[in-house]
Amino acid sequence: MGKVVLIGAGPGAADLITVRGARLLALADVVLHDALVSQEILNLCPQAQKILVGKRSGKQSTAQTEINAQLVHYGLRHDLVVRLKGGDPMLFGRADEELAALELANIEVEVVPGITTAFAAAAATLQPLTKRGCARSVAFFTSSSAPELPATTQLPDCDTLVQYMGGQQARQTAALLLAQGRSPALPVIAIENCSLPNQRIQRLTLAQLADGLTDCTGPVLVMIGKALEKRAPPL
Repeated sequence: MGKVVLIGAGPGAADLITVRGARLLALADVVLHDALVSQEILNLCPQAQKILVGKRSGKQSTAQTEINAQLVHYGLRHDLVVRLKGGDPMLFGRADEELAALELANIEVEVVPGITTAFAAAAATLQPLTKRGCARSVAFFTSSSAPELPATTQLPDCDTLVQYMGGQQARQTAALLLAQGRSPALPVIAIENCSLPNQRIQRLTLAQLADGLTDCTGPVLVMIGKALEKRAPPL
């Protein structure tokens, strides 16, 4: 019996994975990876058997129960198995279900954190998510839910909101915030393919977000809040 390590691949760029994550990838026997993990990151583990277990909205994907079963299967047969997840494994990554399956099989587990996309987006746009006198609370949320549950219509009550997988839900999110009394002029930043060469940043207002986002083919993160106002140029 070996060990399974859940590793955060970071937001996309290969050089944003942690040193520990890269070191363990180079030692892995098997790597089960998400669809959004880049080929550059997979090049860090040329020795490993690589298995795609990606889950993409609206596209054919591997069922979570099958991923759990594969982790247990390989964990019982190899010294080091890596479950490679985009961003950080402990945020919107179904880690709880995978950890439970591995613990039930008495397989040793370790988690290596990764840079979650919200922090990479803040860095890419040079826009802190908090700001003295303006924003001291941040909420990460997603409208996605388990297949048997309806999408949430309740949004967090925080100064800065960060919506993961927010491209398709842009109109709904804006409508809910406007109905709550948020200002139509509230700053919004939408970032597509964060940290990758084809990264695209859109700056708009909440009123403009209500019209939806167009021409987005990659994963989109949406940040909303007064802290995202562009800084005035120096005098």
